[in-house]
Amino acid sequence: MDLSNLKKAAGSTHNNFRKGRGHGSGNGKTAGKGHKGQKARSGAPRIGFEGGQMPLYRRLPKRGFKNRNSKTIIGVNVSVLERFDNDSVVSIETLKETGIVKNPRDGVKILGDGELTKKLTVQANAFSAGAKEKIEALGGKAEVI
Repeated sequence: MDLSNLKKAAGSTHNNFRKGRGHGSGNGKTAGKGHKGQKARSGAPRIGFEGGQMPLYRRLPKRGFKNRNSKTIIGVNVSVLERFDNDSVVSIETLKETGIVKNPRDGVKILGDGELTKKLTVQANAFSAGAKEKIEALGGKAEVI
């Protein structure tokens, strides 16, 4: 390390620039607002204002409803768990490592489609009744995390 590699610590500098404090500041006189016009004055129109014309965001139709509390849960069928060894523990991390689940988002639910022939301990956020039944029928465990 030498003097040419030194950098300021993250978050140590702040932009305390004060506009309109004279010519010497480099941003005096018009304070970056140019000369005259509506945008140079106080009370300039808000973003999206179109001079009294109905703005675009109000002209376009609104459709549907987006629930902010909804959760995206990834479904994994029991038949996919067949690739794991007998008596192994299958968790969300192992599902990610094998490439079955790329992004678990809000959780992983094991679904009961397909056949299972191995005794596994499966750890997931949720299980369907059929999946739980198939896992426990072979002596495995279905653990909810």
